[in-house]
Amino acid sequence: MKKITLLVLLAVTTISFAQQKEPTYPQDVNKKYEVKLNAFSLIVFSSLDVSYEYLLNKDSSFGVGVFYNFSDINDDLYYPKKFSITPYYRWYFTETRFARGFFVEGFGMLNTYEDNDYNYYYDNNGNYIYNNDPLKETDFALGISVGGKFIIKSGFTAEVYGGVGRNLFNNSNNSSYNLDNDLITRGGISLGYRF
Repeated sequence: MKKITLLVLLAVTTISFAQQKEPTYPQDVNKKYEVKLNAFSLIVFSSLDVSYEYLLNKDSSFGVGVFYNFSDINDDLYYPKKFSITPYYRWYFTETRFARGFFVEGFGMLNTYEDNDYNYYYDNNGNYIYNNDPLKETDFALGISVGGKFIIKSGFTAEVYGGVGRNLFNNSNNSSYNLDNDLITRGGISLGYRF
């Protein structure tokens, strides 16, 4: 009799734990949209980087970011990205919370680079050419990022992320000169709002 009572109590306890609902968070209920501003890019690079994200479910989302660099930074080791459009897909690794915590992101990036410092090059015949216009290059990259997203009850979000990708085509407006920007980076500290 003791064994049967113990089994019944164990079964009732197991069923009651199984029926408990996942905790709900007010910032997660019926909120599927986020807008964000990359504060790191704004402060460090004098560039505007805004993004929109749509939450598909508690595990995934997709979005698009738009970047524009207002400054003309010239450096031998750094070719400033002037403009980019970046669609991305994120997979979140949290069990109970809706689209927050650690994530992995796959992205594509249509990007434009400019080099104002080296406006000279040699053409295919070996002639020295000087160009008053900055050298420009447009390419498309694929890459991966990792990061974390945090959200408070009022709906404000903060995320930290970083990633790397590779340009696929490396096509320059000038066939004899190449900016040699095969690798691209994506990252920042973004502040936003979920609604």
